[in-house]
Amino acid sequence: MRQSQKTENKADYLRRVALEGREKTGARSIVFGEQRIQNGLLCEKILDRNNLNVAYQHVKRNKGAGGIDGMSVEELGPYLKENNTKLVEELRSESYQPQPVKRVEIPKPDGSKRKLGIPTVVDRVVQQAVAQQLIPIFEQVFSDNSYKLWPG
Repeated sequence: MRQSQKTENKADYLRRVALEGREKTGARSIVFGEQRIQNGLLCEKILDRNNLNVAYQHVKRNKGAGGIDGMSVEELGPYLKENNTKLVEELRSESYQPQPVKRVEIPKPDGSKRKLGIPTVVDRVVQQAVAQQLIPIFEQVFSDNSYKLWPG
């Protein structure tokens, strides 16, 4: 024999939802404030001169082809010396615009082609600087059984 299941009627549900909303009113602003502070601190860590230098060294060590702008890894050092202040200011003001990636097809052993997108060397430095700060944060919360795309 089936037993009837007790369910909440619409009026009770609406009353409960209204009460939940009142209980949480205003609580979010503290979290947003903390979030803004944390984001600001994270941005400063990303834009830190040492972090950017380590990112540059990483890109230089990996070599690789130039992107759509044609700048090589060898040209990157002098470019950054001249344009570092501008690059950091664009990143800080959120006006930095990454360049489109250069599309390249690499032949595979089976005859098909593997499509790659090659970012500019400057964009690679920015990506590396961000990754260097985000990986330690997120690696702590990822499962040991998760696949990851970074060392460790």
